Amino acid sequence: MARIFSTHTLHPRAAEMLAGAGDLIVASALDADTLAKEARQADIVIVRAPLPPALFEQATRLRAAIRHGAGLDMIPMEAATRAGVLVANVPGVNARSVAEHVFMVSLSLLRQFRAMDNDLRGSGWLAGRRYADGNHELAGKTIGIVGLGAVGQAVGHIAAHGFGLDVVATTRSTRAAPAGIRFVPINDLVETSDIIVLCCPLTPETRGLINAGRIARMKPSALLVNVARGPVIDDDALIAALRENRIGGAALDVFVTQPLPPDHPYFGFNNVIVTPHMAGITEESMMRMGTGAAGETLRVLANELPVNLRNPEVAGHYRKRFPATA
Repeated sequence: MARIFSTHTLHPRAAEMLAGAGDLIVASALDADTLAKEARQADIVIVRAPLPPALFEQATRLRAAIRHGAGLDMIPMEAATRAGVLVANVPGVNARSVAEHVFMVSLSLLRQFRAMDNDLRGSGWLAGRRYADGNHELAGKTIGIVGLGAVGQAVGHIAAHGFGLDVVATTRSTRAAPAGIRFVPINDLVETSDIIVLCCPLTPETRGLINAGRIARMKPSALLVNVARGPVIDDDALIAALRENRIGGAALDVFVTQPLPPDHPYFGFNNVIVTPHMAGITEESMMRMGTGAAGETLRVLANELPVNLRNPEVAGHYRKRFPATA
């Protein structure tokens, strides 16, 4: 039987789908050496943690690395392609979960929920109520979305049609803007938006996109929400702006270093919400991501190419490795 290696436990429905297709093995640890060693005999790797390039050199039976989700930065694409390994993902399936998270944290920042809850519990009713006069409504705000993939579109749809916000966006795409969304250049977006939401992939162009210069353009009350990848923000520049009260606050789900060290400056700000890279993780999204990855696994094991093949240039090399592949 095939050997299916997963970096993490899968949703029960996904595991059930794979039960008859092969032996499902979950990594015992997530460090590079363990992953490379335990995946050595794998036919498929299902990915929720960064893979080392060495894995692709050692796993000579490996057919595909399938991302449990959308972002491909956990898979070293050049190493996979060089080894003749298919790379696939499951795009869009956690977009609703991430979008709902964006509005949860935005409203929490506007209502100073973190500080209010802390003072209410620690110092009593009146200490909590003192925040009331400084709270703000979401209505009437402008939300700027950086990146208009599945997550950005979901955020934009809820913003425009659920909350009636003015929605602007910047994106690499050349397609027409969806209803209720206006395209603007990135510098205009950061200058005019009350809430800036980062939904873009991590690329050489987006690394450090939110730097000191762009933070200086933001409104003093602006909120920055990052559900993209940590390196999209220049941490030093953001920390300096927070210390000097030059922006209203931030909600950060992703970081350059994960896990975030417990002494990191972000933990010291009442107007910063920190979450442990979980914006897209709900019961519903885990089911969709897991069954999506399982479906792609079954296709590959049935000698088909994945629906969401992300390195199509590998197909020729792959077919030489596995001649029966259609």
